[in-house]
Amino acid sequence: MNAFSGVKRKTALGVTVLAAIAVSAVPGSASVATGASQGASDHWGVITRNTIGSPVAALRNGPFGSFGVTGLSARPPYGTGSLGIEVADNSTSLTPSSEKVDFGNEVDFYGEPVLGLNKVGFHVFQTGENISYGGPGNMPNIKFEINPNLTAASATTYSTMVWLPPASPVSDRWSPYLDATTTGTWFLTGNAGSVTGCNQSTPCTFPQLKTALNDGGSAPSIYTAAVGKGRDSMWIGAVDGLRINQNIYDFEADGVRTRRAS
Repeated sequence: MNAFSGVKRKTALGVTVLAAIAVSAVPGSASVATGASQGASDHWGVITRNTIGSPVAALRNGPFGSFGVTGLSARPPYGTGSLGIEVADNSTSLTPSSEKVDFGNEVDFYGEPVLGLNKVGFHVFQTGENISYGGPGNMPNIKFEINPNLTAASATTYSTMVWLPPASPVSDRWSPYLDATTTGTWFLTGNAGSVTGCNQSTPCTFPQLKTALNDGGSAPSIYTAAVGKGRDSMWIGAVDGLRINQNIYDFEADGVRTRRAS
């Protein structure tokens, strides 16, 4: 009986070792992706308050490709999955008729300081079709719902900080990391945008936005963090490796994993 148990244990250990070798051999797998995995959070999902129409924001495998594309840009930068986003430009009875969706986290960032944000960005899978729909700037956004706590507008307790990314340097494949603190522009929605001058018509750089929010009053704080798209042009693509400070959020088909940036 003991000898038989020992054989079973050795067999099980052998299977475990083989499985570990198999996983480590998969390019882009958790074992070789940059940053150690810190576990998963159940707090990510579509923010229903911020959804208009019937858009899609779903965790998925891939995309891999496009066809003929090989190498690191042919697969998600972390693991094997990503956040797939699909919005239409003319599918509702509202004005404008376009859709909107935010996929984010309404729990884990609540109360964090806006001025403490120093690393923000993501990787995107942009397509030539998306560029034809809305131009090179037709891209998804990073959004933070915040309490701006502006001295000049003390009654304003809500605004959304929106990143307008630059055009992706590549299409029909995964982009390199796009840094939201050094590229693109930001704006604030509502009265906070009017008071600071960082509005959709006159967006600011990230340092300019932080300076505008640091006006001597109470520090601005975060409500939620999200990746979103709309309401503007049709867009069908994917995002992965959302970075917020020291953490990278790896979108996988079975959940959102948190990795520590190396």
